[in-house]
Amino acid sequence: MKALTATNYFLKDQIHFFRGKVRDVYSLKNDIVVIVTCDRISAFDHVLPVSIPNKGQILNELANISLDATSDIIPNWKISQPDPHVTIGKKANAIPVEFVVRKYLTGHAWRVYKDGGRSLCGVKLPNGMQENEAFETPIITPSTKASSGKDEDISLKEILDSKLLTTSQVDKLVDVSLRLFKKGTEFAKTKGLILVDTKYEFGKRNGKMILIDEVHTPDSSRYFYIDRYHELLAQNKPQKQLSKEFVREWLMENGFQGLKGEVIPEMTSEIVEHIVTRYSELYSALSGKKLVRRSYENIIEELENNINIGIEAINYE
Repeated sequence: MKALTATNYFLKDQIHFFRGKVRDVYSLKNDIVVIVTCDRISAFDHVLPVSIPNKGQILNELANISLDATSDIIPNWKISQPDPHVTIGKKANAIPVEFVVRKYLTGHAWRVYKDGGRSLCGVKLPNGMQENEAFETPIITPSTKASSGKDEDISLKEILDSKLLTTSQVDKLVDVSLRLFKKGTEFAKTKGLILVDTKYEFGKRNGKMILIDEVHTPDSSRYFYIDRYHELLAQNKPQKQLSKEFVREWLMENGFQGLKGEVIPEMTSEIVEHIVTRYSELYSALSGKKLVRRSYENIIEELENNINIGIEAINYE
């Protein structure tokens, strides 16, 4: 199956290139960034050996839908989307903290809880909860990047004590994160989905906070189906999820959690097709339309041409 694993351009006015786990980031003059969302897939801070066809397109298109839908809450980095895999935007100095908002006890929070933890990022967790049960109100459980690049839990107090952010900045970003989550929740509900948890990343540009990175995508968020949620919860059965969590679960079932000495299991064509199907399902559920899969014929040339058209159209005023 064809996929966009990587790009290697030298664009007009390019001054820097960085390859992340999923995205190829081209920095241009005038504080412009061109981000190509490739079809690579990562889990447990490891890039998996096989790329997933159309995954980059799905992430990029869903992120653009949410960036447009939330721009009334806080300005964001987007300028344009000249290609299904590409977004051009404004460069910002990233804040080294991710604001994770959770409404349900699942994923990382559940793993901590199941092991006896009753505090997560300084937030006290009630006794007697079951997996996937809703909290009374959404909680903020921030994370920060260690030198290894691995996400690490951090409390709001620790953010202030380490002077990563000021009190006014923390207050503002907590408020904005909760408002973004509320809007994402309302949008998901119209699609028959529950926004379970998500993360937001912010940066400073010209002295002001803006929203950066992806928003409400299956890589940054977790979704349940509304119509099955209460029935499955009452039976203490796993929720059907629209997120990347099913990939993590498959890896864990096959003995991989990113720990030293562990080996990534073989990604057969059946596994890849299953991941493609699940990502396409989430795209249709969130966007309300069927995914039109882009052609991979001459994609490298087509991408470069669309990027150059997008760069030429930028108004630098």
